[in-house]
Amino acid sequence: MSSPDDLDLAALHPRLPSPLQEIEDDRFARRGLRLLLKRDDLIHPELIGNKWRKLAPNLAVAAGRTVVTFGGAYSNHLRATAAAGRLLGLPTVGVVRGQELADRPLNPSLARCSADGMRLHFVDRSTYRRKADPDVLARVLRTAGAEDAHVVPEGGSNAEAVRGCRALGEELRGRADVVGLACGTGGTLAGLAAGLAPGQRALGVPVLRGGFLSADIEGLQERAFGGRRGSWALDDRFHFGGYARVPGELDAFAEDFEERHGVPVERVYVAKLLYGLVTLAGEGAFGRGTTVAAVVTGRPFPQAPSTVSR
Repeated sequence: MSSPDDLDLAALHPRLPSPLQEIEDDRFARRGLRLLLKRDDLIHPELIGNKWRKLAPNLAVAAGRTVVTFGGAYSNHLRATAAAGRLLGLPTVGVVRGQELADRPLNPSLARCSADGMRLHFVDRSTYRRKADPDVLARVLRTAGAEDAHVVPEGGSNAEAVRGCRALGEELRGRADVVGLACGTGGTLAGLAAGLAPGQRALGVPVLRGGFLSADIEGLQERAFGGRRGSWALDDRFHFGGYARVPGELDAFAEDFEERHGVPVERVYVAKLLYGLVTLAGEGAFGRGTTVAAVVTGRPFPQAPSTVSR
């Protein structure tokens, strides 16, 4: 196990700041818009995208202790946490939604977690829904044998993660007028907006249904910074039916974008963001002369199904 003095995140050689790539896309150009891709998918080969930005501060706080976190059967966050544990010599435990999965062969995503040394602990869905309750969390940690662990919430969004994601906004200061980001739990948007300069705005595209995310982001900013920070808004129209729903229309759009620009498009988050930005451009939502940056928070994972779990 790593000691606090041994934990050197810089030794992982993240590519920061991540590259900013201009894309020539006629759907934007004919309306007088520039499109940039903020390639957070190139930060690290295994801790990709916003996962690095959210995990790094939490790993520092963990200071060598076991890290426990939560996710569904195809969780990007679980895979990133497991990879970080392997690379840094930290023990990790993944609490997985769905007790019924415990007796089934591991899918490719969970198999990757296990191969990276993560100990998987499956819980029933009712318990998983109540994991934020202190008594339920204590029971889960006790049964997982991880009572003294550092707990990172589902999706990695907590005050430490939000403060870590503020650097994303700082890297984009003066580079774009509008910064678009796909949102799951809202932590990356909360930090991004706080790091942008006055006059810039962040636009979140939620990938889940429900319309609850605005309050969650405000709560995260309150815990991280003491109140709302930056200019940000959400457009809830592009979830395509819910988390990880990838209907044929969205898949075809992503394939077309890949062919146009040679950029791999992750379907669960990034495809919905890009679809939303193309739609908004077509609606005239951005004035001529606007520079739009899209944050590429991840890349495709092999064999991910069309309907998966966070």
